Amino acid sequence: MNDPIIKVEKLFKEYKSGTETLSILKDLSFTVERGTNTAIRGQSGSGKSTLLNILGGLDKSDSGLVEIGGHIISALAEKDLTEYRRSKIGFVFQFHYLLRDFTALENVMLPGYIGGMKKKSALDKAAKLLNDLKLMDRLHHYPSQLSGGERQRVAVARSMINDPQLILADEPTGNLDPNSSLAVAELLYNAAETWKTSLIVVTHDIKIAERAQRCFELSEGALQEV
Repeated sequence: MNDPIIKVEKLFKEYKSGTETLSILKDLSFTVERGTNTAIRGQSGSGKSTLLNILGGLDKSDSGLVEIGGHIISALAEKDLTEYRRSKIGFVFQFHYLLRDFTALENVMLPGYIGGMKKKSALDKAAKLLNDLKLMDRLHHYPSQLSGGERQRVAVARSMINDPQLILADEPTGNLDPNSSLAVAELLYNAAETWKTSLIVVTHDIKIAERAQRCFELSEGALQEV
């Protein structure tokens, strides 16, 4: 077995709704090997996004251990957690969140430039990522000039600009038509494999989940490999 990129032990997460306590994640334990791709599927409201947000340091569990790339997430100070998210994790969300007044190339290069890369290096790397995602002829187009699938591919490229150890994709094709969904998902998987980046995709789409090397089902707070 390869060195795990993710190690989760006895993870619990609850939310209070009025007088009711909702158990979202119950005693979750699993590992993910470095350099692999994994899908987590489940119905809407099953806790998939909550789990992904905990892995990305955007939310905290009530108890349990979450270790990513050797970092115990719950033990990090807020400053270190911010740096961890910036340098170690790439996020792809259901909505692309591209800056409308920036071109595709500028949207991708910006996190690298902010993170300390020289401007030319960031632009060159952004262009290469966009080329890998079959967008070389869209470098200087603005989000309003791109299709939904193209905008999401730009978001995928942006997630990889800082060479993250791990890409977390939360329903990355949820707003796309079926054909575009499969195409974007395939490009996401291929890009992660090409760049040797670990990938976790949260999806309700069985076809997209089946493309992963490993697939888990999250149901009633429990995670089971399928």
